[in-house]
Amino acid sequence: MLFFKTSYRQDPRMEFKTKRKGKYKRAEKFVTKIKEIQKETKMVLEKAQEKIKKYTNRKRTEVNKYKVEDLIILSTKNLRYQIVKRKTKKLT
Repeated sequence: MLFFKTSYRQDPRMEFKTKRKGKYKRAEKFVTKIKEIQKETKMVLEKAQEKIKKYTNRKRTEVNKYKVEDLIILSTKNLRYQIVKRKTKKLT
């Protein structure tokens, strides 16, 4: 369903409603079976999401929050120098 939502930018129409309740017993059984399958898959996907979240958050740490006028160390390893004449890499 996520693929459908990302492709078409709307939720799929998954409601199975029958107009006449008494006549279509096999259709009603089919609808209840599909709804049960949807509930089961939803639970399985939620468990998988929790598991993935658990393992991805293992190595994450909190980010330091800097304030205005805090002193930090900046590496110029991947920065190009503005002055071309200067050949020294004193700050790297």
